[in-house]
Amino acid sequence: MARLRLTGARVLLPLLVLPGSPSAAEVVEAAEGGFVVAVSARVPVAPKEAWAALIAPADWWDADHTWSGDASNLSLEPVAGGCFCEVLPRWGSVEHMRVTYSAPEQLLPMAGALGPLQSEALAGAPTIELAPEGGDTRIEWTYVVGGHARLRLGEVATAVDAVLASQLGRLEALLVRSESESGGF
Repeated sequence: MARLRLTGARVLLPLLVLPGSPSAAEVVEAAEGGFVVAVSARVPVAPKEAWAALIAPADWWDADHTWSGDASNLSLEPVAGGCFCEVLPRWGSVEHMRVTYSAPEQLLPMAGALGPLQSEALAGAPTIELAPEGGDTRIEWTYVVGGHARLRLGEVATAVDAVLASQLGRLEALLVRSESESGGF
């Protein structure tokens, strides 16, 4: 467990300002008992294409924010009870989050604490919403975390917000690049 905890701390804490962030990122609320962060982006594709990319995290998740160091080890099963999981080739596997509801092309709420938050007594509730906006799609990602932690959650919120902004920025970049290269995803 110590190895995972140290690796997780490496993943989350050093990030404060990241290039390629999506159009909006915000720590909505932060207190010692928990926090709420929200990030959003508008992408030049229909919800169908945005959903297809969203549920393939191996294509856009930053490998620096995995336990294995390789995003190709990630998978997401977009059904209730489905796992956002990672294979750890030498150690086994890790469940990052569990899908609690799936409305393809619209809504993907999950439950789980990410990275070093997993080793604390915390509940996390990330929700990703997709909404058509003109010919584009608005992606809204809200992450609510609460419970007891040895970390100072009010201070951790900024780092978590930065990590989620970076992840959504990578998804946005993938969708923008795919749209411009092929005229569609």
